[in-house]
Amino acid sequence: MALATTTMLAHAQANKWFQNVKLSGYGMVQYQAQDQEGAEKNSFNLRLVRLALEGRSHDDFYWKAQMQINGTTKDDNTAIRLVDLFGEWQKYEFFKVKAGQFKRPFTFENPMHPITQGFMSYSQNVSKMAGFSDRTGEHASNGRDLGVQLQGDFLKDGSGRNWLHYQVGVFNGEGVNLKDADNRKDIIGGLWVMPMKGMRIGVFGWTGSCGAVGSKNRYAISGEYAKDDWTFRTEYIHNQGWDKNFTTDKADGYYALVIAPIQKNKFHVKARYDLYREAKSWNGIDVVDETTGLPKKVGGAKTFYEIGVDYLFTKNLQLNLEYARVNDRTAAKHNYNLVDVELDFRF
Repeated sequence: MALATTTMLAHAQANKWFQNVKLSGYGMVQYQAQDQEGAEKNSFNLRLVRLALEGRSHDDFYWKAQMQINGTTKDDNTAIRLVDLFGEWQKYEFFKVKAGQFKRPFTFENPMHPITQGFMSYSQNVSKMAGFSDRTGEHASNGRDLGVQLQGDFLKDGSGRNWLHYQVGVFNGEGVNLKDADNRKDIIGGLWVMPMKGMRIGVFGWTGSCGAVGSKNRYAISGEYAKDDWTFRTEYIHNQGWDKNFTTDKADGYYALVIAPIQKNKFHVKARYDLYREAKSWNGIDVVDETTGLPKKVGGAKTFYEIGVDYLFTKNLQLNLEYARVNDRTAAKHNYNLVDVELDFRF
């Protein structure tokens, strides 16, 4: 009898770990073409495929595990890999604790879903300074790292809507699936106010290191208004700390975008201005080429002027079309055109 009781109790406890378990995923299939002189290309591409399990246990604990496939499996950076594995204690709205591997708490755009982010890629400044294709040379990490984070919302108004949000975390600083290489941790945090429904204005800070490259000190200033299927978002990011080639110590980037409904929740038009300056300079800086011994310029500005449309056949199937005029001051011929078509689906 005691054994049967113990078994039933153990079974009940185990079930609490798997309450409301959900299997989900999505895929993003892409065609992209550009006419840059000397670098013309057009190709179909598997941008992303993800499969996730998530659930709750004991009401207060949320967990998630997510795998990713993208690009070609010839490259370790784009092979099948674990991107998320974390748990979060969510008993109190104003104080939540998350541990494991998850999105770094830096910028508004970084934690956004790749489909609802709205464009053919994350903005250049987020990609280069939030851990996607980071300027430090850190392996591709989709904006994620291993660590512990505190976050919460508080200061409710009369309608019950919170005015303030905070988040701060301690991370290895090496990206996904890696132990700390230098025993120095990254500290990343953000604070934003929400003065009206749909609006948030935030600031973020990041100090840390990445292996041999050394320190990375970054801040971001962000603003967003998203309501009634309209979206306006802009973010500026500044970096001080060497890039992977030890050629530029400072960088910055800025983007501003609008997504406007033609038919609400069905058909949208959109535009984005997306600027990244690897050396915080429009025309680059002069350095000496280690191979030839001759001077050269590096780190000039790269700017995308983008327009596009998207159409939702259903809430789980979406077609996107974008055109970008690119001005790349790091290239011999600065200007070229780029077209991107994507079919995105969820399940």
